[in-house]
Amino acid sequence: MNSILVTGGAGFLGSFLVDLLITEGYRVVVVDSLEFQVHGGRQPAYLNPGATYVWGDCSDRNLIRPILETVDAVVHLAALVGVGQSMYEIERYTHGNCDVTAVLLEEVVRVRARIRKLVVASSMSIYGEGSYVDADGNSVYPGLRSDEQLKRHEWEVRHPISGQPLQPAPTAEERPLASASVYAASKRYQEELGLMIGRTYDIPSVACRLFNAYGSRQSLANPYTGVAAIFCSRLLQGLAPVVFEDGNQLRDFVHAEDVARALHLCLTSPAADHQVFNIASGHPITVRDVARHLSRAVCGREVEPEARGQFRSGDIRHCIADISKARRLLGYSPEHQFENGLLELVSWIRHQQPGADRLEAALAEGRGHGVISG
Repeated sequence: MNSILVTGGAGFLGSFLVDLLITEGYRVVVVDSLEFQVHGGRQPAYLNPGATYVWGDCSDRNLIRPILETVDAVVHLAALVGVGQSMYEIERYTHGNCDVTAVLLEEVVRVRARIRKLVVASSMSIYGEGSYVDADGNSVYPGLRSDEQLKRHEWEVRHPISGQPLQPAPTAEERPLASASVYAASKRYQEELGLMIGRTYDIPSVACRLFNAYGSRQSLANPYTGVAAIFCSRLLQGLAPVVFEDGNQLRDFVHAEDVARALHLCLTSPAADHQVFNIASGHPITVRDVARHLSRAVCGREVEPEARGQFRSGDIRHCIADISKARRLLGYSPEHQFENGLLELVSWIRHQQPGADRLEAALAEGRGHGVISG
């Protein structure tokens, strides 16, 4: 394949993939709507001049159809991102993630004879809670914690029958899915529709379940995504990071360049066809420790994050990744150490203009819609 369409290619992750594809010698076409909440309606400074950029929405058939007639593969990254916000902007998230994907795939089917690979960005959020083991080492896939439990500030997940504490375990692709937000449901839709269309029309298709990506180029204007960037922006303005619950939630943070390499491997590897992969670092860390690492990098000292006891309905406690399938089939191996990646993020943000902190307004908005409590 020589020509790749990257939807959302002006965004955080998309731009790193575009850079890599240009370096590898591909012709790259980007379609991006420059979502105002992320870009403020402006073209970002980091755009790669080697790509062709088309500004518009993938649901515009007149825009997307002629582009698909000139490319060999599609990487669909365009999406609205934000778990909490999706719970009260239901129509916007459903249109931006589901309707747009449906139109894009319908147009892909129209030119299916020339499309050699379709890669769709999914999300770890479609798992709901991660995987756990009980005291005997048995796998347990619990549902969400109840609001009644969270109001008592009992944060940890317990066995649904015995009530005994459970230990978080790496989550493999076989874990039953249990979307807990509109965003998660829309990403599951994108994944399942992409794989279904691929199987039906014999288009090699791949879904990548991305975990918590971080790195430079994350939007500093969007208070709903990118916790590392949000923490860093607050610290640079002399404000302590704010964590939900007690901040001891386990997550898996993966550098944007590692995500880009994984997506490229999915494009080029026949072993990826019709498969689903976790794309992560394989190294869990608590949200509280992320804040501590960042405070040392930004302030030269440890700033204790504010744990106000607030929680979001539908939030999961722990989700850490099993990346053995991606290692085995793709040869994927994350290269970025988290601490070094944070230093790079801090250095980049210092040269930006974060503007006023919008976290408190976002928290107030969530409380007003009944999504955030405590």
